[in-house]
Amino acid sequence: MSELAELTPLLGNRQRLDGGAMFGNAPRAVWERWIPPDDLNRIPLACRCMLVRDGDRLVLCETGIGAYADPSFRARFGVDQERHVLLDALAALGLSDRDVDVVVLSHLHFDHAGGLLSAWSEGQEARLLFPNATFLVSETAWDRAVHPHPRDKASFIETLPKLLEASGRLVRLSSDGRSPLGAKWRFHPSAGHTPGMLLAEFASQAGPTVFAADLIPGMPWVHIPITMGYDRFPELLIEEKSRLLQDLHRRSGRLFFTHDPDIAVAKVQLDAKGRYFGQPDAP
Repeated sequence: MSELAELTPLLGNRQRLDGGAMFGNAPRAVWERWIPPDDLNRIPLACRCMLVRDGDRLVLCETGIGAYADPSFRARFGVDQERHVLLDALAALGLSDRDVDVVVLSHLHFDHAGGLLSAWSEGQEARLLFPNATFLVSETAWDRAVHPHPRDKASFIETLPKLLEASGRLVRLSSDGRSPLGAKWRFHPSAGHTPGMLLAEFASQAGPTVFAADLIPGMPWVHIPITMGYDRFPELLIEEKSRLLQDLHRRSGRLFFTHDPDIAVAKVQLDAKGRYFGQPDAP
């Protein structure tokens, strides 16, 4: 494992979602300058995962959307790659899903946890990958996936909780920020996007790095007022975002973006008008 970088961005299957939904109440005239839409008003989004080499342990933050869904579902959500791209990204490093020791799941929406499952094949049930990994998710996020609200029921994979529970390797965490991963790790609880979301922070050599999940999915969402139409409690999300950005700026910290189509990591900066922005940084 000595040749592997301390922190490695891994691209999973990309997707395209409606730009208006991704930018909430921001007008198109504003957001289309940040990420231009296609003819169907969809914007390109990465499903980027963060692989961390922590001593002899490999920790993977999220698994992206994967390729578990049937062709009609993939077409609806703009997933145009049939292969499980995350597995290809691991293979390019000389690794497989068997080499991952821990998978940290910020929450269980399909575009963050679908990569846990094998690629779709007609007539076959998807199987759970990462056979040697412990799966970490918050108790609250777990409850939300098992008992979803009608508003976000379609965001979850119905069969996934049963597969995770049957693995015997599921660990449900409290939402108090404590981490079972050791001194280099902590979790930031967040409920604005979905109840129980946990943002993993790793004390990397380049500074504290937070996997920002759907609190700040990409560079444009660093702007304090910008939220998504998918967020359950947008005003709460803005408050959580403000606190996190203030904290990371004070500690010279960084954000890891899962959905930004181009940028993986950015250092939190403050401009002359007191507005936060991201400065792209090397992983």
